[in-house]
Amino acid sequence: MLLRVAGGIALAAWAVDADAREMTLMDTVTTESVRMADLSPTGEFTAVLRSIPRVPYEDDDGYGHTELALINAQGEATSYLSKDDKFSRVSFGPKGEYLYFTAKKDGDDYQELYRMPVNGGGVQSVFEFDGNIGSYDLSEDGTQLVFLSSGPKDSDKEKLSKKGFKAEVYEEDLTYTQAYHVTLGEEDAEAKAVTPDDQQVYSVAFHPDNEQLLVRTAPTPLIDDNYMSSQYQLIGLGGEVAATFEAEGKLGRAEFSPDGRYLAMIRAADYNDPSAGSLFVYDTREQEHRNVLPNYEGSVKDFTWRTGEELVWLGHRGTESEVQALTLKFLESRVLIEPGEAIVTSIDGEAGKSEFVLTAHRPSHPSEAFKYANGGLERLTDSNPWLSEIDMPRQETITYEARDGLELEGILVYPKDYEEGKSYPTVMVIHGGPESHYSNGWLDRYASPVKHAASKGYALFFPNYRGSTGRGVEFSKLGQNDYAGKEFDDIVDAKEHLVAMGIADEFRVGITGGSYGGYASAWGATAQTEHFAASVMFVGISNNLSKFGTTDIPKEMHAVHARSYPWDKWEWYLERSPIYHAEKARTPILIMHGKEDTRVHPSQSMELYRYLKTHGNVPVRLVFYPGEGHGNRKVAAQLDYGMRFMRWMDTFLMEKSEEKPPFELPHAEQLK
Repeated sequence: MLLRVAGGIALAAWAVDADAREMTLMDTVTTESVRMADLSPTGEFTAVLRSIPRVPYEDDDGYGHTELALINAQGEATSYLSKDDKFSRVSFGPKGEYLYFTAKKDGDDYQELYRMPVNGGGVQSVFEFDGNIGSYDLSEDGTQLVFLSSGPKDSDKEKLSKKGFKAEVYEEDLTYTQAYHVTLGEEDAEAKAVTPDDQQVYSVAFHPDNEQLLVRTAPTPLIDDNYMSSQYQLIGLGGEVAATFEAEGKLGRAEFSPDGRYLAMIRAADYNDPSAGSLFVYDTREQEHRNVLPNYEGSVKDFTWRTGEELVWLGHRGTESEVQALTLKFLESRVLIEPGEAIVTSIDGEAGKSEFVLTAHRPSHPSEAFKYANGGLERLTDSNPWLSEIDMPRQETITYEARDGLELEGILVYPKDYEEGKSYPTVMVIHGGPESHYSNGWLDRYASPVKHAASKGYALFFPNYRGSTGRGVEFSKLGQNDYAGKEFDDIVDAKEHLVAMGIADEFRVGITGGSYGGYASAWGATAQTEHFAASVMFVGISNNLSKFGTTDIPKEMHAVHARSYPWDKWEWYLERSPIYHAEKARTPILIMHGKEDTRVHPSQSMELYRYLKTHGNVPVRLVFYPGEGHGNRKVAAQLDYGMRFMRWMDTFLMEKSEEKPPFELPHAEQLK
């Protein structure tokens, strides 16, 4: 069932009294959530994908599971694919009669395309291919299929590997993804590539005329080209290029209006814009394109077409979200969902339908499916009924002023049983990017167990420092060419504001974050060590010189962060690196990193650890997670992280110890 109860699991020495229903770390990492809500073409059904984490100590290691359910107009849910099924890329067929998905079933050599009737029936094979089928789209009548694939495996390469020939030629020996087209139903139907084999394709969809394809391409499969050098093209079914839609910088999703006249696209405002958060519309009749929300002081996240002249768009502004309908003829928007109702993360509708479905979260629950109809929101799912038993901490957006007068926002979570006038140990949780932001919704993660920490007496603060998204393009550029400058001073200013409010104990403030937030945590433990009593750094940066040489996004770093190269100002890059300030460090720091991280190489953590260890002035510990990359995706690694994070903060903020805690955790005891 979709709406099933997922009870909290006790964890000896780490859980609280079950009767009190304080949120445990086990609760935090096993919370379920909805990650997709898709409206059928008829508007009759909503397809919902729900993420179900594995259970630590009970399940074998691995990624989480997914369930697929259909919710009808009466709100009744029917399970279609359970968590034991292996599937991905779910979508409705053109007429809404079938649900399509990709899967590798018994006997399949590759990921193939299947479908199921929405009104009941067995799984049907749609198309098999000599290679994995990735993203796909169907023509309006369902007779044509386009999909992405990198083709069959190289059998010679596999044979050579068994003989020990495994040399990897860095950034040259690449596997490209192409777009393929096939007419279904024909005897011996054969898919043919419609894009070159030396061009990477990231998405493909039919134009409303069903005779052309919208594709997003890049010169190579390298992540840097995906970020900074991709473009949308309109091509014929034979591969001929009909149009190229010029755009600079990062690209988001794009979709034609139902009549094919307009192409809406979420993209960067310019090459140096750190995020794809502006809404552009290309008028193919007038051969012009424009930013249809040029003065929007937020970030556009998603959109869906209602008619050929109206689209519904989702924006994040400040710490809230909003949904509005935009009429292209007059460029006028009207509000559908006001800021403060929920943090909407995606929307999906159908042409000719006034209602649409969405995913959204609030401080009281993670992402769930909702339906917008008759001017209001209807909640469709409740993935975690047990959350009603949790003692939810107070959470609100506050504003504060930086030392240069800039007004900033952040989200404050109060400790349980907060008493005005009493100061508390406080943890500053710094987001990565820095082209991202915190919204006033569900903030609980394995690396920031909000409700668990609040129940133990911590206050937590989530600052949106300068350079964050959600406040327009200009604001998001304020941190460029100023690594660890005013952007990290904003964090100290937030701490001082919380102290002045009386909520933060000046001498018991910790700092944590991942990626760029890990950089801030390392900076707070070294260059700004006098402000923080404990630090937990995750997949963070410690040396800006070597980081540039070991990351997979050097082009993006230069364009939207540094705006210079290391050789332009070598000494400056060094001075803006935590290792340069290692001798100053007096803040105990726990460093954690995924061993397979390509974004921020694990050597960044090794460097800081070795510098601090050699100086010997401060407690330091380094923890690696094998098999994890730029963030922990498997639940056992997530739980381990949360336990280490809380114990580090407890040791140095609650207990005010001068010695680091033991490195062992009671995992083996749970197996007994």
